[in-house]
This record gives sequence, C-alpha cells and structure tokens, in this order.
Amino acid sequence: MNPIAAAEERIVSERMRRKLNEVNIEAQNQLSGIQDHVNFTLQQAYFKCAYDCFDRRRKQEEINNCVEHCSVPVLNANNMVEEEMAKFQERMNRSLMVCQDRFEAAKLQQLKTGAMTDLESCVDQAIQDSIQERPSGGQASKGHVKKPAL
Repeated sequence: MNPIAAAEERIVSERMRRKLNEVNIEAQNQLSGIQDHVNFTLQQAYFKCAYDCFDRRRKQEEINNCVEHCSVPVLNANNMVEEEMAKFQERMNRSLMVCQDRFEAAKLQQLKTGAMTDLESCVDQAIQDSIQERPSGGQASKGHVKKPAL
C-alpha cells in the first residue's frame, strides 16, 4: 500500500472511531434518564416493598416470596434496557460489517479511488439508520418501563 493510501486509511479509521465513540456517548446519555428511574424510583419502591415483607407473623417462605415479588419491576426494567441496548448494538455491528465488507471488496478489486470516502459515507449512513430505528418512548410509569429511547 502506498504511503498516501495508508495515511488516508488511518485518517478515515480515526474519524470512524470518533463517530462511533460519539454514538456510544449519545446512547449512554439517552439511557441515563432511564437508568436514573430504575436506580432510584424503582429501586426505592423495591426496598420499601421488601421492607414491608418482613413481618414476624409471616413464615420465611412467605417473606421470601414477597421480597421476590417486589423485585419483579426492577428486574423487568433492567432486562428491557439490556435487551434494547443489545439490539441497538447488534444492528450497528451488522451495518458496520456490511460497510467493512464493501470496503474490502473495493480494495480487492483495486477500486481504491473513493473507497475510503465510500466507507466513511457508509458508516455515517449506518449510524444514522441505527439511531432512527431506536425505540421511541423511554418514560417509565406505574412501576414498569416502556421501551427505552437509545
């Protein structure tokens, strides 16, 4: 590979790394409100509920069942956030793999002119598509969490 192409590839790789980092930061920022709700509102409700389970008139099994029941909203919310984040990351990874495959094919066919620009454009489009496909909502209500906005 000639030095100019190598330098161009390093520049584009650095730009893509920065873009992906920006997407990650944005996703975390958008999730912070949901995490705040889970960590404080739902967890607080869980601890209050669990505290009320401890009654000397109850058998140990009843207490355990009660505490387990109290934990359901928190567990459901955490699972939903994790599932949505995993889906988002999977969609991003698949899109980026397509971009990488196109770039590699262009390099093999020695269609280098514009391959780097095409790669960068493909990555930009993949990021935009993934962001637009994220679930809407993101507000929690009445002990359950709607699909989070990523």
